[in-house]
Amino acid sequence: MDRKVLIGTGAGLLVGFIAGAAVGSNRTPDASRMAPPPAAQAPAPQFPQMPPQEGMPGAIPPGMGAPGPDMAQMQQRIRVAEAMVAAEPKNVQAWITLGNDYFDTRQFQKSVDAYGKALALDPKNPDVLTDQGVMYRELKQFNKAIDNFEKANKLNPRHAQSLHNLGVVYADDLKQPDRARKVWERIIKDFAGTPHAQKAQAALEHLDGHGHP
Repeated sequence: MDRKVLIGTGAGLLVGFIAGAAVGSNRTPDASRMAPPPAAQAPAPQFPQMPPQEGMPGAIPPGMGAPGPDMAQMQQRIRVAEAMVAAEPKNVQAWITLGNDYFDTRQFQKSVDAYGKALALDPKNPDVLTDQGVMYRELKQFNKAIDNFEKANKLNPRHAQSLHNLGVVYADDLKQPDRARKVWERIIKDFAGTPHAQKAQAALEHLDGHGHP
């Protein structure tokens, strides 16, 4: 999976690079949005194609999952994915697809559970860990979100998305600006000259502008 979801700060920044948050989404279709490859004995059902949405890949737009003309298609995708994981419970990609679709329709606990199934089969996927962390945050399970973001970054130290999300949880949810500052300063240092560093710098400026030391 390559959603690379990042969450926004209290300033309303929407940041990140998905091919799919901590918070998941006009996305270019990627592997995580496609049906898993067909089994040898029978063709796999095809997921309906979703029209492109606006915004940076990876950013979660306001009103994610709000009712609209695409919701019927999303519900159809979910039914297909649910049938697929029932038939192929060890199909990692199917569980990821289901988690993504629950994510996009704001079914937070179901998304956590689907990602959990995927991680039980493939525990070293930093993108799935990050997306699941976003869902934990939506459920206000902030310590679990932090654990996920830290695991993701430990697996891949170049996983800037998980670092940024970690900073947001520290700053906005746990009100620990000093910890958030350390995370974002690390991004600015380690990812100098990249959009990741620019977003971290903006987050720091927001932190300073709200009276934090």
